[in-house]
Amino acid sequence: MDAHADWTGAVIVGLVPDLPPRVLDEAARYADLFQAPLVVAYVDVTRFVTYEDPDGTPHSAPIDMNIASGEAAAEEVRATAAARFEGRDLRWTVRSLVGDPAMALKGLADELDAPLIVVGTRRRGFGESIREFFTGSVAARLAHRQHRPVLVVPLQEPVIDDAPWTE
Repeated sequence: MDAHADWTGAVIVGLVPDLPPRVLDEAARYADLFQAPLVVAYVDVTRFVTYEDPDGTPHSAPIDMNIASGEAAAEEVRATAAARFEGRDLRWTVRSLVGDPAMALKGLADELDAPLIVVGTRRRGFGESIREFFTGSVAARLAHRQHRPVLVVPLQEPVIDDAPWTE
């Protein structure tokens, strides 16, 4: 991982802790197909941007005072990517972002002129359904708010259309 390299044209994958490895695998596959590097982006939703320096460097503040939880999640994402890509011929890096996930990924994609953004679907369950009701789908918001393709990777086996709902 080269922190000071030019990452223009990189494929971007949005990653959160405990996301199935399938999302990283698909992102890496498309990075290989595009012959592009891969940027693994973690968005800390517990922080928000307070201001930006003239050179574009953002400064952020926590929504709550448990700063360690966001840092631990970012480190978990970094460790997951390192373990998954160990021994692979893939140029990759991790970027930590803050704020709204869709807008943060869009901003990074604009900055890097990314050819593709890869995200996973939401997890199943009542709690996730409620969260999505209030915050919206990151994938849908990305698809409607910028011009580049968004690849949405299913996290689990699909629900059969005619099957009774069991969640």
